Amino acid sequence: MQTKQENTSNLLKSTVQVMAVLAMMSVSFGASAKDVKKDATPFSRKGADQCVMCHTDEHIMTVLETPHGATGDSRAPFGEGQAQCEACHGPGGEHTGRVKRGEERPPMIKFGSDRPTPVPEQNAMCLGCHESHLGSDWEGSPHNSQDIACADCHQLHVRNDPMTVPQEQPERCYTCHTAQRAASFKPFSHPLRFEQMACSQCHNPHGSQADALLVRDNTNQLCYSCHADKRGPFLWEHAPVAEDCTSCHEPHGSVHTAMLKKRPPQLCQQCHSQAGHPSSAYTQAGVAQGTTSAMVMAGSCMNCHTEVHGSNHPSGQALMR
Repeated sequence: MQTKQENTSNLLKSTVQVMAVLAMMSVSFGASAKDVKKDATPFSRKGADQCVMCHTDEHIMTVLETPHGATGDSRAPFGEGQAQCEACHGPGGEHTGRVKRGEERPPMIKFGSDRPTPVPEQNAMCLGCHESHLGSDWEGSPHNSQDIACADCHQLHVRNDPMTVPQEQPERCYTCHTAQRAASFKPFSHPLRFEQMACSQCHNPHGSQADALLVRDNTNQLCYSCHADKRGPFLWEHAPVAEDCTSCHEPHGSVHTAMLKKRPPQLCQQCHSQAGHPSSAYTQAGVAQGTTSAMVMAGSCMNCHTEVHGSNHPSGQALMR
């Protein structure tokens, strides 16, 4: 059993070791600050050690459990020789220095569109490290041109950024894309609300050469990445299928089966004239007048024309086999 004197000695040794580590971090930080910003606003004297003297809440401290807080990664803000908190929030020498009574401390960069720091200035800090990850499509992309701040989508002081977690990502996107949120709750939709898909499986939020920020060159190529059986080529093709899947389908959700824009036969009759077959058009007017048509209520063109995406059968010209 250790004596009281031995316990005291061990405690002193541990304290000295902790102070030594903090001192090493401060020295390393100071060297980096001088090298990076010689003639600009000064950095704080003790780096993150000085920040946490005031900013002690859990939201701030969890940054140490994220990739940005990895001390073993030299590329991370908290890596050896890096500027720690000030790598993102800017030099804090004036912010942490003495201020006269009644005066506010000089501001540092704060992230988010609701913050006083201009969005271009915020995003410039992020792009300083992540520009190569985004590619050339970010400049001029919808999110960039509308002054969307990186921090509007990404959270850096949490253990897992919601945008990197497929199950949580849609809720983040829905804060702006409310129409798509509503569509996802319709009876027939992609399983976003069941946490089986993420928005980024179809869209690239950082920019794309395709419409709607798609991750593929066009809508059909994107759909075929999952629905390969609809790809073709077919001996007998259905023209709208080869042209654009969204001619018939609502990708974010629909009240009609298979996410169709309208229920058959109304959908089919948008292109196919009723002349000859069938002899008269089927409309919802019949339902309102009480002369309900069986084709409107229970039937469908696809009762006969089952291969609507195309057929390879020698006798499949009418897409019936």
